Amino acid sequence: MRHLMSPLDFSVEELDELLALAHDIELHPEKYAHACEGKKLATLFYEPSTRTRLSFEAAMLNLGGNIFGFSSAASSSAAKGESVSDTIRMISCYADICAMRHPKEGAPMVASRVSSIPVINAGDGGHQHPTQTLTDLLTIHSLKGRLGNFTIGLCGDLKFGRTVHSLVRALARYKNVNFIFISPEELRIPDYMKEVLDENGLPYREVERIEDVMPELDILYMTRVQRERFFNEEDYVRLKDFYILNKKKMTLAKKDMIVMHPLPRVNEISVEVDSDPRAVYFKQVQYGVYVRMALILTLLEVKVC
Repeated sequence: MRHLMSPLDFSVEELDELLALAHDIELHPEKYAHACEGKKLATLFYEPSTRTRLSFEAAMLNLGGNIFGFSSAASSSAAKGESVSDTIRMISCYADICAMRHPKEGAPMVASRVSSIPVINAGDGGHQHPTQTLTDLLTIHSLKGRLGNFTIGLCGDLKFGRTVHSLVRALARYKNVNFIFISPEELRIPDYMKEVLDENGLPYREVERIEDVMPELDILYMTRVQRERFFNEEDYVRLKDFYILNKKKMTLAKKDMIVMHPLPRVNEISVEVDSDPRAVYFKQVQYGVYVRMALILTLLEVKVC
């Protein structure tokens, strides 16, 4: 039995197989429509989510399975003091696989150690968000045709952004990826993430102005400044609109650059950019369903001929 706590839980070869399966699901959805009949997915979301929770539910329903769970800690026995370990032991009696989001880093790992069903980390604090990373990899591979040989700019909250941390770790295993970190000083990428790149011999640099690097980018990965990760409102208000991507800035970019965002957005991408064909963040949402379908099949060891 396998769990998914980090994108590094899969080798590069296994990731290639997973992405190939997701691509086949995209092309032939009818082939997989009954693959998980009789199987149940539990979605244990201790903090709010729209895309991740609903995409997991859509993925399981598309596979012919069933879903149940809760969408906040307040609507579960966690409100009464039940531990994560006890919750997953109980859920293991009902479900075949579980997706867990938790505000505390490492909570899904704790659950995986006592679970008798596969546990998927659907985001733990500012730590990891592996299924968003799988979504990002599928998006890049599908739209750019490769997972390497490009320059990616990651912009916004790079200090607390778990989607950024997971994606950097995953892309660090591919060749010729050049990273540009775009952030205010207070939200710079943590040193331990830079060490990951140093260990893999990958180039990176840090800048503050997005305009200075737009012409170089093959991929621009925007992120929001996350109010829930700040300790005081004053710092959040000061930084929340530090970056706003608009049509004027897009004129500086390559004609084939793509703009990605894990969503939700607040003000960091103007709605006027939505009509630009290079804006692919809503396509990411659909890719997220395909890759989560592939992940469920993989962890449940379901084979479809």
